[in-house]
Order: sequence, then C-alpha cells, then structure tokens
Amino acid sequence: MQTTYVFFFLNALLILFPDNCAFGSSSTTAAASVIPILAGPTLITSSTYLELLIVISSMAAPPARARADYDYLIKLLLIGDSGVGKSCLLLRFSDGSFTTSFITTIGIDFKIRTIELDGKRIKLQIWDTAGQERFRTITTAYYRGAMGILLVYDVTDEPSFNNIRNWIRNIEQHASDNVNKILVGNKADMDESKRAIPTAKGQALADEYGIKFFETSAKTNLNVEQVFFSIARDIKQRLADTDSKAEPSTLKINQPDAGAGGGQAAQKSACCGS
Repeated sequence: MQTTYVFFFLNALLILFPDNCAFGSSSTTAAASVIPILAGPTLITSSTYLELLIVISSMAAPPARARADYDYLIKLLLIGDSGVGKSCLLLRFSDGSFTTSFITTIGIDFKIRTIELDGKRIKLQIWDTAGQERFRTITTAYYRGAMGILLVYDVTDEPSFNNIRNWIRNIEQHASDNVNKILVGNKADMDESKRAIPTAKGQALADEYGIKFFETSAKTNLNVEQVFFSIARDIKQRLADTDSKAEPSTLKINQPDAGAGGGQAAQKSACCGS
C-alpha cells in the first residue's frame, strides 16, 4: 500500500538525516504523513531532501497491472485553481459526503476507492493537489506518474476557466505524453445569475484539446461518479490495448508452406522408418 511506501521513506530520512528533518507525530494515513513535510520550509532544511522526497514518492506507486485484490491500479490527479472545488469532488466521490467548509489543501492529499468497471476491479488512487502558486513546484512533481488528469474550473469564476490553458501547458511539460485528460466545470448547481462560463464555452475548450467535458456539482453529486468512471474506463482501455500490443508474436519454426508440405512430410516419414 502507498502508506507503507511513505512511512518507509520517512523512517529512512530519519535514519539518514536525523539532524535535518523534523517530523510531527505519526499518522495512520499516508496523506497526513506527507503533508507535515511538504507544509513548511522549517521542517526540511535542505531543498535537496525535499526534491528527493518528491521524486521517491512519485516513483513509489505500485504497478498498474493486476494484483490479488484488483485488476488495475489507476493513478488520477486533480488540478486547477484554488477554490474550484477539487477537494470537494474528491470527498464526494471517495466518501459520498460534502462539506461547505473551505479548507485549503496543503501540498498533496489523496484517497483510494475501488470500483467495478466492465467486469474488472479498478483501484483508483486519486491525488488532490494544492492550487496555490506556492505549492506549484511540489504538485508538478506528481504529474509524472499520473495516468489520468482532471482539469477543474469553477463555472462561476472566469479566471479559473482561463487558467485551464496554463494547467494544460503544465501537463504538456511535466506529464507523460499519453496521459488521459478530462475537463470538469464544477459548481454547476449555482444559480444561473452567478454563472460566468456557459456550458457551450466549456465544451468548446474541451473540443479544442480533444478531451471529454463534464459539468459537475460536488454539492448535489451531479455527474461526479460519471466523471471518474469515464476517465477510468478510458485509461483501462488504453492499458488493455497496450497489453495486447505488447504480447509477443508466436514464432513458427520449420513450418512448411502449403505447396511443399506433402513432400516434406513424406520425406520425414521415410527417414523415421529407416
């Protein structure tokens, strides 16, 4: 589990650099154990250690292929400006709950949910990133291992929509070339008088980049399941296609063509009979 990887690395840091790392009390969740390190500059005195932590944590995810309790492990990333509702979407999908309290994500948080999709068990590891500029260096390090990215904006906040292009540029710079993307216009439950981005404008932007588009509401649970299931299905199909292409071709040795087959067979029979 991811928790095991995180705590193992934290223990290694404590052993290797006891004078340079200051950690709070231990936590039972991987998210809580990552956040104290990423939260403040006083916890790690050298930027090298912070970069090392980011690289190791992004590489530590288990492989995507089947394990005993799932058929695929899919890592998703939620990105977008601060306040667009990324954490609320994650909480609604993973826990089926919603809160009106606004709590800024510090660095990185994540949750896990296993779903059934087309007869396969899919374990979704969903990472929620901080939207503030001061955490941008941390969050971009997590693009590398992402298999799918949800770009979220607030339909009542035009700057958050305009910044989607900047987020896509970040993806192009830091994520893998074949990463799946989906555009999400959140807070669709808001009164039309407060809406700044029409549905058609969001669809047009998605069409421009050739990606799917959903409008959602974490508050009313509008299209939340559909968004995550849609991108998970696309990634599963991509992985399945990759697996099928990677299967080695059967190598046929000494297979005669149809015309020469009879004569060679007769020659072999005569040889064996002598």
